Amino acid sequence: MTAPSPPTLRLATYNTSLYDEATGGLVGRLQAGDGHAARIAAVLQRVRPDVVLLNEFDYDGAHRAAELFQRRYLEIAQPGGGAPLHYGYRYLAPVNTGVPSGLDLDGNGEVGGGGRERGNDAWGYGLHPGQYGMLLLSRYPIDAASARTFQHLKWSAMPGARQPRDPATGIAHYPPAIWSRLRLSSKSHWDVPVRLPGGDLHVLAAHPTPPVFDGPEDRNGARNADEIRLWREYIGGGDLSWLCDDTGRCGGLAEDARFVIVGDLNNDPSDGDGDHAAILELLEHPRVARMPTPRSEGAVETAARYPHLVRRGAAAHATGDYGARVGTLRLDYVLPSVGMAVRGSGVFWPKPGQPGAELVTASDHRLVWVDIEWTAIGTDDAAPGR
Repeated sequence: MTAPSPPTLRLATYNTSLYDEATGGLVGRLQAGDGHAARIAAVLQRVRPDVVLLNEFDYDGAHRAAELFQRRYLEIAQPGGGAPLHYGYRYLAPVNTGVPSGLDLDGNGEVGGGGRERGNDAWGYGLHPGQYGMLLLSRYPIDAASARTFQHLKWSAMPGARQPRDPATGIAHYPPAIWSRLRLSSKSHWDVPVRLPGGDLHVLAAHPTPPVFDGPEDRNGARNADEIRLWREYIGGGDLSWLCDDTGRCGGLAEDARFVIVGDLNNDPSDGDGDHAAILELLEHPRVARMPTPRSEGAVETAARYPHLVRRGAAAHATGDYGARVGTLRLDYVLPSVGMAVRGSGVFWPKPGQPGAELVTASDHRLVWVDIEWTAIGTDDAAPGR
């Protein structure tokens, strides 16, 4: 008798740009009917991932935005999308964006203020707490009680942290009293176990700060690199007594744990701003599976619109279009751990004239997906919540 084939799981990440500059603004838009949200939902209905991280989805403590998006958008067939899509499980938690630090982080001599100045003095740039948050959706149970978050981890706790300095003088950009309190994660870093038949999959989710919008000290470039490095440390083993989550539990991921790293990591391996070595070292980590890079035809066609931009990386690998000044870049990643066979991957970016092409500009980022073959370890009765 032939044994049944292991199930194939589709894992995805999507920076949805579902944020608003006003507190509660996204909730209000979703209640009123939002065309942007409808197109995001249509993309998800077409690709139909089993587990997906949504970046730039505003967080609210009552989870109203997440509930509205599920009931009024995903569960209703959208124009250009597909059949209604139900996720029985979700995970969301507070993030650092928009949370006042009580410190003068931008060095303008004032704490807080209005508009952008207020955002600059938040732990992560944002105009209100929860802006640019994260939302994890799953068709399989989420073990929220075992989830780990690293929202409050101090940047200075990381051995060899890239403390920003004035390149002309070598003087530290942040005074000691500020540097000792700065948080590493611009949003948060999550380790969320998803209960699959025969074992857990640890979803490692993050959205590091863009390595731009700073000065010669390169404070955002340094932060981006160290936010990416956090995952390399977390999966790498060794003495991680400094790596403590928000409950005080210290240490990294178990050596036998299976995981997937997902998110808009804001770093291209070859082009654009940022320290490319930071993302390359994650891609080449011994615990990260080697696989063909997700690609699309739409990315190639879009890149051709910017002949003035010299690119070292493959145009097909881009995951977003950032206009004539920046061009197309690969910023979004789905990185499974070794031991899980990759059966397919792609970027939802059809060319003009292809089915779904009208949906791609719902966000400046594109959805990235990877199919893995899931082999059970032991027994488990977890079942998808459809």
